[in-house]
Order: sequence, then C-alpha cells, then structure tokens
Amino acid sequence: MDFNVKTLNNYWTDIYFHLHYPHKEKITHQVIRVLQIVEKEQNIGINEVSSHLNVSHNTASENVKRIIEKKYLVKDRYPSDERRVILKLTDLGREVLQRNTSLDESKLIDIWDSMSPDEKSLVESAFKLLRERAQNVPFG
Repeated sequence: MDFNVKTLNNYWTDIYFHLHYPHKEKITHQVIRVLQIVEKEQNIGINEVSSHLNVSHNTASENVKRIIEKKYLVKDRYPSDERRVILKLTDLGREVLQRNTSLDESKLIDIWDSMSPDEKSLVESAFKLLRERAQNVPFG
C-alpha cells in the first residue's frame, strides 16, 4: 500500500476521532451499516441488505427485525410492486445514524470559521472530489 494512502487514512481517522458526536446509544457496527445502506441506496429490502453485508437472508432478516424493534427502521411497500417490502429510516433512525457516523457540526463550524476563504475552498474541493470518486467504487 502506498504511503500516501496510509497517511490519508490516518488523517481521516484522526478527524473522526476528534470531531465525532458523543455516542449515546449502545449500537453495533452491523446496525450502523444497515442504517447506512438504507440511507444511501434507493428501495432497499432484505435481499439487498443481505447482499451488501454478505450474510444470509435469514441473518439479514433477523438484524432488520431487531432494528425495526428499536424503531430505527420501518417497512414500507415498493411503489411499483405492492408485494415487495422496502426499508426506510425513521426520524429516530436518522438521528442515531448521524450521531454514529457524522462529524459534530458545532465542532466543524468552529473549525470552518477559523479558516481563510482559500482554505475553505481547498477543503471543500478536496472532499467533493474524494466523494465523487468514492461513489464510483463498487460497494463491498
């Protein structure tokens, strides 16, 4: 692995370590991954969760059932095929996902306010480019 990749990964983990929200709920990494899949993809059902997580349909189904019991997800019907079930985040699910995957916005604002216009532009451009390239990488 290229040294720059390791350095970039270290920067990323340092940023997250210093700027993440305090965690309020006890939640597994698997639950967070399911919530992320539902947030980032369209019309996700159990089969897609199973595929994304590389687990059996039964395992995915049990995980989703527990997440629904926690009121982080709800089941809905696929718009063009009422027989198909899709998963959607609840408001609570969105809040939990944000607290467990996002950076603390108040800390970010403090940092952002301390930057020059050129620094802001550079950071925004770099993150935008990295995101665009990341979206073209196959999931998994």
